[in-house]
Amino acid sequence: MGSERGVTIEARGLRFAYDGREVLAGIDLDASAGEVVGVAGPNGSGKSTLIRILSGVLTGYGGRARVGGRDIRALSRAELARRVAVVPQEPTFSFPFSALEIVLMGRHPHLAGLTFESERDVQLARAALERCGAAELADRPIQELSSGERQRVVFAKALAQQPDVFLLDEPASFLDIRHQVELYDVVRERAGEHGATVVTVLHDLNLAAEYCDRVYLLREGRVEAGGPTAEVFTYANLTRVFDTEVYVDTNAVTGKLLVVPLSGRARKHLEDGSR
Repeated sequence: MGSERGVTIEARGLRFAYDGREVLAGIDLDASAGEVVGVAGPNGSGKSTLIRILSGVLTGYGGRARVGGRDIRALSRAELARRVAVVPQEPTFSFPFSALEIVLMGRHPHLAGLTFESERDVQLARAALERCGAAELADRPIQELSSGERQRVVFAKALAQQPDVFLLDEPASFLDIRHQVELYDVVRERAGEHGATVVTVLHDLNLAAEYCDRVYLLREGRVEAGGPTAEVFTYANLTRVFDTEVYVDTNAVTGKLLVVPLSGRARKHLEDGSR
């Protein structure tokens, strides 16, 4: 963990526009140490833009964004990198670094000046790869890896960074079911056992129901509902936000919510049965 446990992410009245088109229209959000907070919503609702603001990538926004009580725009890039790790939706790589070299980049915020990584840094990087089930990828060029393998390497880089805050933009989008579960098990571990603050964008509502303490539903740049996941993931909220029929029940094994989108055939069957 970083040096300041209890770091909190806070956003108040966030607004942002691309070429005059408003994509965030007054977002309020907060996440405390030890929490996994989910952000869900349809395509174009502003989820990735929100993550880019909270990570310091976008600066021309209205409203306020803070980490650890300090305005994000007041933090240097190095200081922000020591506190916050980001896993983007689709990471790109211009050079054929090895997977281990990519993960070692997560140690750079902790190095003094132009010093090289120590043996401890290398050990931490290898341990992060191991924790992500990617140890065998260490020496392979990143550009030769599949999308899912790359995503695991980038997540390992975030772990090696040892931040107080994780900002995850659909980190499991290219992963198979096994690796989705393994990734979010690590996310829960970082929050529950190490006190990290996690804000994660998800499309899979069942993953959100299983792993998120609280969730925000975004629609057209606004928060439609926010709070404990079990209270937010209702039939009324989900059908309104996603503009489609869903079935919401309780998972008999986990006790968490189960969300199933209904196909056109299923909707027709229900309509026919109600006549």
